[in-house]
Amino acid sequence: MTTPPVIIVGGGPAGLATAACLKQRGVDSIVLDKGEAVGQSWRDRYERLHLHTPRIQSHLPGFRIPREAGQWVSKDRFADYLVDYADHFGIEPRHGVTVARIERAGDEWVVLTSEDELRSKVVVMATGYNGTPIVPAWPGREDFPSELVHASDYSDATPYVDRDVLVVGTGNTGAEIAADLAESGARTVWLSVRTPPNIVPRSLGGVPISIIGIGNEYTPPAIGDPLTLGATKALYRDLREHGMPMPEMGAISQHREHDRIPIIDVGLVEQLRAGRVTPVAAVEAFDGAEVVLADGERISPDAVIAATGYRTGLPGLVGHLGILDDKGRPMHHRHHTHPDAPGMYFVGLSNRFIGLLNTIRIDAKKTAEAIARELA
Repeated sequence: MTTPPVIIVGGGPAGLATAACLKQRGVDSIVLDKGEAVGQSWRDRYERLHLHTPRIQSHLPGFRIPREAGQWVSKDRFADYLVDYADHFGIEPRHGVTVARIERAGDEWVVLTSEDELRSKVVVMATGYNGTPIVPAWPGREDFPSELVHASDYSDATPYVDRDVLVVGTGNTGAEIAADLAESGARTVWLSVRTPPNIVPRSLGGVPISIIGIGNEYTPPAIGDPLTLGATKALYRDLREHGMPMPEMGAISQHREHDRIPIIDVGLVEQLRAGRVTPVAAVEAFDGAEVVLADGERISPDAVIAATGYRTGLPGLVGHLGILDDKGRPMHHRHHTHPDAPGMYFVGLSNRFIGLLNTIRIDAKKTAEAIARELA
């Protein structure tokens, strides 16, 4: 079989969107995906999950999400949409294929996979922003006798009913899992807070906050930070009475300096105000069955769920090329290539205020345009 001129690594939204945009420009590609089916990674996520951006902001290029999916699309309905998207554009990923490493050979890329070796002029890395789960190497972690899992292993609250659970991390995943546990019968839910988060409602005056916040992508911190801090304190100042500290840094600076986006509230605030989620300090260490917190407090949870983020998974694939930063993220992305890696593009690997799926839609189009020009 002749390899198409473009190899796309990753068959999630970014990979499918890029393949579709290339096809619309007459460029063939092959999509390699380690999963067993289109949409599998979305079906495997926790049951409560719905998109945090509305349907109109979440579709991929050239094919909209059906209206009957609702404004806030469930993770299973979005997985169905990805299947329909691939069918609509005639995209047939090669499933069950793991990419081990990508090398440069002359003016070609050599993609080493679990099945064979492929060569092409262009490679698109679309492996996903949430590639490899991170569980911090807390001292004493290995001797903790109770359950310790990453949030990627969380499905629903059923195993945690009538149990004391510590959720570590105040990103959107940690906030939503804590709310889910509190709503579904966990006896105690602690939420470990290292960096006080900015919190925003999912909608304001009936308008999705992700639409209102589009301008934050381009707003200078000197202007945007006072506005976002003022909004958080105006809406949620009372949360201090329930143990949740107010942020000292505005949402713009938190995003640009620490790659953190605000919590979009889909239940956490209600549970904090009801006293069913208790904020605690950052985790410092484990001591037998106890968790030692930064303020010296000790708690004894029956289970710990680490919502402590992900790495991109790129270092093992392309880290040797010298094109990643110290966090394993590409130095050049969207429709640009690194001078040391001509013909290698990255799509879906940036975390922006406009939302990941919205970002993918924009970047896939621009990347496909750049590739079509390059191959022409």
